[in-house]
Amino acid sequence: MKLKIWTAALTTALAASQLLGCAGMSHADDAVVDNSHSSQALAALPRQTGPKKIVTIYEFRSSVPEVQAGGATDMFTTALIKSGAFAVAERSRLSQGVMAEKQLNGSGVATGSSASSKVAGADFIFEGTISEANQSGSQNGGGMSFGGLNLGGGNNKDSIGIDVRIIDASSGLVIDSVDVRKSVSSSQLSMSGLGSMIGSVAGHSVDANVNTGRRDGVDQATRACIETAVAELVKRYGAE
Repeated sequence: MKLKIWTAALTTALAASQLLGCAGMSHADDAVVDNSHSSQALAALPRQTGPKKIVTIYEFRSSVPEVQAGGATDMFTTALIKSGAFAVAERSRLSQGVMAEKQLNGSGVATGSSASSKVAGADFIFEGTISEANQSGSQNGGGMSFGGLNLGGGNNKDSIGIDVRIIDASSGLVIDSVDVRKSVSSSQLSMSGLGSMIGSVAGHSVDANVNTGRRDGVDQATRACIETAVAELVKRYGAE
């Protein structure tokens, strides 16, 4: 009878560990086009016709170690383009692309007349900051012990956010701001004393521990915040 109880407890523990591990696994390894709710919201925005306001962003700042400023800048630029509401002027890599091409043209190496043309000036400049990572904003946990087997687990809910300032390029005045927040959840299961329980049945001294966990992608949360912020910018400044 005791062996059956131990076996049931062991089976339950291993099943819980396997379920948590599988929860963090993708159902497919193939790359897919981003189809998140925030991305769909951008795609659903009315397409602008005629001349568009010219906007640009130089670089995001990030106080969150998991989010690189350059990556956030690229995400923001991509979101602006996906919205279809603005003409986006390159600035963060201007010297690596546009200016290098103009130099080639000016030296006669490249054809065309790009060297004599000015780059487009922006109507608005966006400044972005990854400003918040509230560690363990809410958390809960628990555990149990049975026959030498100790089970424990918990959930944490952090948050990440961005702040975007809108600057009038002609005056340099900050005329507006948008801030967006999103939670980032994580869960963990730990199991110790598994070997002791098995050993007590088998008559051998063994030990084993199992730890598994899952955390939502910080990059995905960042992109969702950025796309939501851009959707709001479109509402405020996208129309002529």
